[in-house]
Amino acid sequence: MGDVVNLNKFRKQKAKKEEEKTASSNRLLFGRTKQSKEIDKKKQEAARKKLDDLKIDPTETDKS
Repeated sequence: MGDVVNLNKFRKQKAKKEEEKTASSNRLLFGRTKQSKEIDKKKQEAARKKLDDLKIDPTETDKS
């Protein structure tokens, strides 16, 4: 005769494995350090500032 298995424990173990698998994939997709987020933010601000500096204001060109 086979071993007696507690179905509640089996279901909980299976659910825990699935949650860990999901968490692992989410860490790969969304997991970034605070430092890497700050670096990206600074790069975006620098790019935005560069674009603003290169922007031509139509009111300034009409004065000449």
